[in-house]
Amino acid sequence: MPKRIQSIRGMHDILPARSRAWQHLDATFGQCFAAYGYHEIRLPIVEPTELFARSIGEVTDIVEKEMYTFEDRNGDSLTLRPEGTASCARAGIEHGLLHNQQQRLWYAGPMFRHERPQKGRYRQFHQAGAETFGMAGPDIDAELIVMSARLWRRLGLENLRLEINSLGSSAARAAYREHLVEYLSAHEPRLDTESRRRLDENPLRVLDSKNPELREIIAGAPSLLNALDDESAAHFEQLRDLLDGVGIVYKTNPRLVRGLDYYSRTVFEWISDDLGAQGTVCAGGRYDGLVEQLGGRATPAAGFAMGLERILDLMDTQSLAPEMPDVYFCVVGSAAARAGLALAERLRDELPDMRLIVNAGDASLRAQLRRADKAGARLALILGEDEMAANTVAVKYLRENQAQQSVALGESPGVLRHALASAVPLIKQ
Repeated sequence: MPKRIQSIRGMHDILPARSRAWQHLDATFGQCFAAYGYHEIRLPIVEPTELFARSIGEVTDIVEKEMYTFEDRNGDSLTLRPEGTASCARAGIEHGLLHNQQQRLWYAGPMFRHERPQKGRYRQFHQAGAETFGMAGPDIDAELIVMSARLWRRLGLENLRLEINSLGSSAARAAYREHLVEYLSAHEPRLDTESRRRLDENPLRVLDSKNPELREIIAGAPSLLNALDDESAAHFEQLRDLLDGVGIVYKTNPRLVRGLDYYSRTVFEWISDDLGAQGTVCAGGRYDGLVEQLGGRATPAAGFAMGLERILDLMDTQSLAPEMPDVYFCVVGSAAARAGLALAERLRDELPDMRLIVNAGDASLRAQLRRADKAGARLALILGEDEMAANTVAVKYLRENQAQQSVALGESPGVLRHALASAVPLIKQ
């Protein structure tokens, strides 16, 4: 027997039992983005390697170790995209969407990084992101944050905390970097290997270290907030005022940083303590230098990206299972199957939001009810010989302690509408 072929480690099939959760998430964030006037952009999975080398940085772990890079038949170096922001900026430059324009865009899809698979980290993972171009003020930063907060509410997620910071201008950050390197160099013997490497290549990332042994050193480092230029300080103060005005609770974290030069001013993260070490669910901020770095004209830009697997893990942890099919239609006998198919189509016409599964294949009523329960249906419709003779259909509650009722076929849409509206929902709204 030939050896079975299995999926690549860290790249997982999404099976039917899990697809409902993905569909629910896709629909929710699509509706949320649309409510704020964001337009979807669909981006290639494969991009020129240079795009990520220039945007993410050639000395970062992502470019050096984690990208799936290969040469095509023409000898061109191509890469499976590790993130979406650079692709979105590239598309905006290429198609003339950015210069002297304002854009609100969103995207979703798979990303790829060759890292050690673990809970919350996969080699093929999925992100949704929102990117804005042509708006330099703190108002668009605030909009991105409040939009993400609304998404958590729509999903029913709880206990997510928001941390914000400002990176200031590139000039202010360069001056701060010198002070930080001087401070960290004095403590170099106590730094771990990763932090020593970052000290030479990307010292701001030392502040982002999760090593508990470095907590005291990081806490004593000079604060970036104290090094802000006047315009960046005013921008950050206005952002906080806007968030206060809309009631968004946040923590100012001066150790929240990004390591690349094109980032500026606002950075933010939504974090959950329910996911262990991989607690960041959504990260965003301003990247005013990226478009120019990729060959476009200088363009203010801001956005965020969220890890969909982490959001689904959080929904599982908080018992926010997505809704299952509403109704399972049990039909017993050939005459009932014929009449049931016609009734099912009528019900779908009159109740377009209802999810209805009609039993397929010969099976006893008991077996069909077992299928209905396994499918997670909230109600079962039963149409058999007795119901056909009486021109009725039986409505059986599967998740509530209510008596089965028999209704005239002509009344079934209204009865189902009322029954589904009064049934206890399986997820928080």
